[in-house]
Amino acid sequence: MTIATVALFGVLLMTGVAITMAVYPARARADLLDQAAAASRRLTTIVDTYRFPGPIPPQQGIGLLQIVDASGNVVAASRGLTGSPPLTRARPTGGESRVDARVCQPEGCMLVVGTSNRATVYGPIVAYAAVREPFLLRSSFLPALLFGPALLLLALMAWGTWYGVGRVLAPVERIRQGLERISAEDLSRRVEVPATRDEVAELATTVNDTLSRLEDAVERHRRFVSDASHELRAPITGLMVRLEAGLEERTEADWRAALDDARRLSDIVHDLLMMARLDAGATVAAERVDLGRLVEEEVARRTCRLPVTVEAEPCVFVQGNRLQLARLFGNLLSNADRYGDSFIRVSVLTRGNDAVLEVVDDGPGIPEELRECVFERFTRLNRTRSRDAGGSGLGLPIARDIARSHGGDLGIGEGPETRLILRLPRD
Repeated sequence: MTIATVALFGVLLMTGVAITMAVYPARARADLLDQAAAASRRLTTIVDTYRFPGPIPPQQGIGLLQIVDASGNVVAASRGLTGSPPLTRARPTGGESRVDARVCQPEGCMLVVGTSNRATVYGPIVAYAAVREPFLLRSSFLPALLFGPALLLLALMAWGTWYGVGRVLAPVERIRQGLERISAEDLSRRVEVPATRDEVAELATTVNDTLSRLEDAVERHRRFVSDASHELRAPITGLMVRLEAGLEERTEADWRAALDDARRLSDIVHDLLMMARLDAGATVAAERVDLGRLVEEEVARRTCRLPVTVEAEPCVFVQGNRLQLARLFGNLLSNADRYGDSFIRVSVLTRGNDAVLEVVDDGPGIPEELRECVFERFTRLNRTRSRDAGGSGLGLPIARDIARSHGGDLGIGEGPETRLILRLPRD
């Protein structure tokens, strides 16, 4: 691309120089002839009634002037041509009143214009005006003067382009080579960040940040697959064992245990599907939802181990998908019912522009340093694992994902009790 650009510029530059070479000399001579013609015409009008007693003064800025009669004798001349023969023997013919000529002498060439006039004090005459032709117009120095700097400019541009583009693209090439060495099996590599503090350095920094996020995403995906496989293996194994035992003994307890394993397996699969939809950012239908009424309906519909108290302000509206919001609250309620000791307290209220849902239970609580861990997928704290009957470790992560997909967030509040706090924008 760089070579093509320089080549195109060279073609355009040389074409321009060639056009200048072809046009400039002819144009320059035409301008000089026009100046001489103006002086010659003025001289013919003066001698209509006036005879020069001495040298002809300059006319129209031209100082080389002669008046030649019909016999070819010089009857008047400017100071520089006094005593000189006629500048040229060329005279207007064929009814023309003007003649142009180029006269070369040892000291140089001149462009001469002659204008005829038959009714003058000298009789029929031809008034000649001459201008000296510039040195550049008659020498071979003009092509060198034009093409030389053009070639030098082209060479400087080619060198500057090669050097400048090379310096800019060298770090880019190193970045490309660094990316080429990175594979899905090893995402820990990073590209070199040049010390130029320019856009290329920012590009390398952005590439490294992207690689870090990609490495984190891949690691999360691998951990997720591993945890999902582990969680699915237990109910599937239990289900197979109970079914095999049921084929032989056919006891009601075995069939009920197998049904429980199947339900647990179904719950895990549904949770995984929900997380896949949330991760994909699938668009869902949204509507105006009364958060307090939704909470009351879900509490009335579900059967909990612990008593549930609901305190909801009226008309706390949010914009969202009713099924997903019900799933979010159901996960919070199930978590509180699983780990609480004696009660569950649910409150819906407004704080500024937020709708706030709090679910509180009197369980063992969550240490401050572990409050973010519970929102990681398949995470169950060791201190509560003995109470975890059938939990998959996906309830709270799904709840937070739903909250964030609705423009809110889910976190854990301060206090000795376990306090899950959902914040959503009010509608």
